[in-house]
Amino acid sequence: MSRYPLEILKEKLSKISDCAIITNDINRRYFTGMKSSAGTVVVFPDEAYLIIDFRYIEKAQKTVKNCNVIMQEKLFEQINHLVSKHGAKTVLIESESMTVSELSKFKAKLNAQIDSSDNLSEIIKSIRVIKSDEEIEKISQAQKIAELGFEHILEIARPGISERDIRLELDYFMLKNGAEALSFDTIAISGKNTSLPHGTPSDKKIENGEFVLLDYGAVVDGWHSDMTRTFCVGTPDKEMKYVYDTVLEAQKSALEKVKSGITGAELDLAARDVINNAGFKDNFGHALGHGVGMEIHEAPTASPSCNNVLETNMVITVEPGIYIPDKFGVRIEDFVVVKDNGCINLTSAPKHLICV
Repeated sequence: MSRYPLEILKEKLSKISDCAIITNDINRRYFTGMKSSAGTVVVFPDEAYLIIDFRYIEKAQKTVKNCNVIMQEKLFEQINHLVSKHGAKTVLIESESMTVSELSKFKAKLNAQIDSSDNLSEIIKSIRVIKSDEEIEKISQAQKIAELGFEHILEIARPGISERDIRLELDYFMLKNGAEALSFDTIAISGKNTSLPHGTPSDKKIENGEFVLLDYGAVVDGWHSDMTRTFCVGTPDKEMKYVYDTVLEAQKSALEKVKSGITGAELDLAARDVINNAGFKDNFGHALGHGVGMEIHEAPTASPSCNNVLETNMVITVEPGIYIPDKFGVRIEDFVVVKDNGCINLTSAPKHLICV
């Protein structure tokens, strides 16, 4: 399945407005295919333009194929010229990312009515939430790098190495092996710190008999991966094994539930029921999952209050956890592609309780 996001945007735009202006860095990259820290995409139902400054003009001329590339000189004069050329009366802007200051400037300088509703942001979200085969392949490439990183950490993890050193080693490995960036700040925590769902790596050294929790990802061509694995250095006690097995069972239950047509709340409940019935109702306080794509957190969502319906080719994480304060925590996270009758799991790293 090949999809051309800008063409889809033009088609949707033709039904509600004359023009859309995109300034958000991530959305600009999504629609043009080029990473930059500046630039304005001006879209009409029949044509699209990228106005970009001298720093990026040569790169844009060589790489951007779906927009007319224009050197930025006097931005608003150039936008107004295009608005006049295409007879646009109303312009949509990105309500979710444009600042109040930017909006004021657009209202003052643009010769068109500004539509500051959520229309454009919602349209973009609806396009981005359904991944094409090519996009899924990029996400898979990022995940493969992350999983190689996990294998590497299992080889070096031992008592005496610090959480910070684990994080640095993992980050360096992914960047050295093809990641253009990290999906987010890597979480590498151990022992009591694992009871903190988003704990920060410290100078604490790993001790024998402790859990180590890794939550991290790699980026390839703008597309993110996301995974969490919990393993033990040494031998876990009975309680640790029980908690781990419960989380694993909860994830298995949810993975079996994933398919198009169910709601985020239904998916969340499949895992939460297992955890609640095992006696840990108060120890799983976050949502089960979130979308992953050009951002590490995007639509859709799986949480108790989320009634959005999953659709084919959405990508969503499945990450149940149990966190016991001042003791330890366990989280296991895969992410999957939603299909009509199930899902494709993009995560192949082992999930049995690994002891090193």
